[in-house]
Amino acid sequence: MIKISPSILASDFSKLGEEISRVEKAGADMIHLDVMDGHFVPNITIGPPVIKSLRDVTGLPFDVHLMIDNPERHIEAFIDAGADILSVHVEKNPHLHRTIEMIKNHGRRASVVVNPATPLNTLEVILDKVDMVLLMTVDPGFGGQQYIDGMTQKIRDLKKMAVERGLGFDIEVDGGIDLDNIYEVTQAGANVIVAGSAIFNAPDIAGMIRDLRRKAFSAEEIK
Repeated sequence: MIKISPSILASDFSKLGEEISRVEKAGADMIHLDVMDGHFVPNITIGPPVIKSLRDVTGLPFDVHLMIDNPERHIEAFIDAGADILSVHVEKNPHLHRTIEMIKNHGRRASVVVNPATPLNTLEVILDKVDMVLLMTVDPGFGGQQYIDGMTQKIRDLKKMAVERGLGFDIEVDGGIDLDNIYEVTQAGANVIVAGSAIFNAPDIAGMIRDLRRKAFSAEEIK
């Protein structure tokens, strides 16, 4: 099953509640919330208070991507704010097992993230502990970037690792996903698709989400 997770990073921040309601009505499966601290990535976005204020807007799962230093210090705050899935980067977490266990002990889904230049072997010791792996297909920090060539093979390699180990974690991809490449990434093994600009910049959001689902299973051009 392909899940579509619209990233609010590409939405109109002056009316976040309305934007989330819009994509929920349009058929989104979850909401992707990018948390940036200006240190791990060169941008600053939102924190627990904003997420908490949005929790009453929708019943969709909150897919929270922590692009922050020392994420283990803030796990409980994001859980209290309403996060359902928490993704932490392998690059900035020296106590990754402890952080993943903390998330799971609170009854939330735990996900680990790797940047484009980070090799998959950094995940070897944690794969059997996580519910999802998020592969960044652009360098994190800003929306609207182009999909990086070579990431499709990385998705295939991760899927192969999962199959060889008999593991059923979700594979999420984030960065530059649109109608032109969604089939490529789903055929490679991704089943959770983060899309920001492709969705929020579309004149018909519901139509775009429908088309993304359709293209996820077919290479045929949409007319």
